[in-house]
Amino acid sequence: MPDALASQLPVLQIVVPLILAPFCALLGGNRAWAIAFAASLAAFAVAVALFVSVLDGGVISYHLGGWAPPIGIEYRVDVLNAFVLLIVSGVGALTLLYARASVAHEIEARRQGLFYTALVLCLTGLLGVTITGDAFNVFVFLEISSLSTYALVASGVGRDKRALTASYNYLIMGTIGATFFVIGLGLLYMITGTLNMVDLAQRLLEQGDSRTLRMGFAFVIVGIGLKLAIFPLHLWLPNAYSYAPSAVSAFISATSTKVAVYVLLRFLFTIFGFSIGFEVDVLRYVVLPLAIIGIFAGSIVAIFQDDLKRLLAYSSIAQIGYMLVGLTLLSHAGLMASIIHLFNHAVAKAALFMVAGAYVMQAGTSSIRDLRGIGRDMPWTTAAFVAGGLSLVGVPLTVGFISKWYLVQAALAQGWWPVAMLIVASSLLAFAYVWRVVEAAYLREAPEGVTRKEAPLSMLIPMWALAGMSLFFGIDSDLTSSAASRAANALISASSLFWQ
Repeated sequence: MPDALASQLPVLQIVVPLILAPFCALLGGNRAWAIAFAASLAAFAVAVALFVSVLDGGVISYHLGGWAPPIGIEYRVDVLNAFVLLIVSGVGALTLLYARASVAHEIEARRQGLFYTALVLCLTGLLGVTITGDAFNVFVFLEISSLSTYALVASGVGRDKRALTASYNYLIMGTIGATFFVIGLGLLYMITGTLNMVDLAQRLLEQGDSRTLRMGFAFVIVGIGLKLAIFPLHLWLPNAYSYAPSAVSAFISATSTKVAVYVLLRFLFTIFGFSIGFEVDVLRYVVLPLAIIGIFAGSIVAIFQDDLKRLLAYSSIAQIGYMLVGLTLLSHAGLMASIIHLFNHAVAKAALFMVAGAYVMQAGTSSIRDLRGIGRDMPWTTAAFVAGGLSLVGVPLTVGFISKWYLVQAALAQGWWPVAMLIVASSLLAFAYVWRVVEAAYLREAPEGVTRKEAPLSMLIPMWALAGMSLFFGIDSDLTSSAASRAANALISASSLFWQ
């Protein structure tokens, strides 16, 4: 790659999909899909190049317009956000490959151009949140992705009118979360006079503890918590995932909350850096209990769901809990578990929602009761569900096992054996709701007079690419584990906390 082009990779990560998005609306139809798919492939290629560059050469700092920070806006890439960029863009590319058949079935032809525009803008926003080194830019890109997501969820109205209500509830909760977040940023700016993340961290360390700093911390955490759907701030998530078009459910379930976890990690360990004493107490005595409650509440409610997409939505609430438990352990192993679960849950959950979308397309429903015997009619699709489901349970040789293994080890290393036992016990609940679907698909007789065909190849390829990754990286986790370990080390080195 020419040096001139390589030096522009950080900005190309955002500019390419941002420029291509309006063309989807202008051209419409299959051309809109082709442009959106090309934008996602370009974003993925740039993310791969950035990931390789960071692994080889360390942190990349890009100054927009040639203005050096803290005056100018900086795009800053290290191992952690390069890994997240890879997840978001990779899932985006596979989702858009999947979307061609799924969207044609669920979205009116005249609206498909606008749909793909919103999807590419959502991808752009999530990539922007991840790559920017400016705290206010995090808010700006969060709003780009959020506004796009509201429209994407509402576009499911053709299949279910409740998509409008789900989108409205998501809008209200998302706006409240964004308001809390930007108020927190305002308080931090008030005491530091800067919004560049590196400069902000240094000035907060110099300022020391204050009531304004504590209020800024509280507002930021609550704002991110709403975007993250931490229990009990999760009420927008089940309906949004359930009633959105299938391609949207697959994309946002695998990317949106993962980016929110990244933002939480970035602010906790890079910006605040544990320079305020009560930060550890908030994580240990507020976030950890809520995360554990979320794991069990999400799993228990999932067991009693009849709709597959809704079951997977509540499962996501539980999986978010695992990521939060890891970071509250405040250890290298705990952070590593959280970061590796970003990838592991993304590939497994995206595959599962793609399976649900294939069922909607071929069987006309995602009701578990109506999916009886579908394993015989759609064997490849249902086998992909089994692969992803085993990962949610944490069965050995799947990526879910890798995450839980590191998480249990981290908890035991701290002497927190009750937390380790709860993590293991929660896997039994995951087995219960996954088994309900497997039983209906394979052990029940299909309804009389129902004919269902296998999903088209354009849906099976991305579905199995993700399901295959959930198996492959469960067997050989060297790449993901080493990336997560290096990212955890970077977070630890950026923090002023004395680690054990």
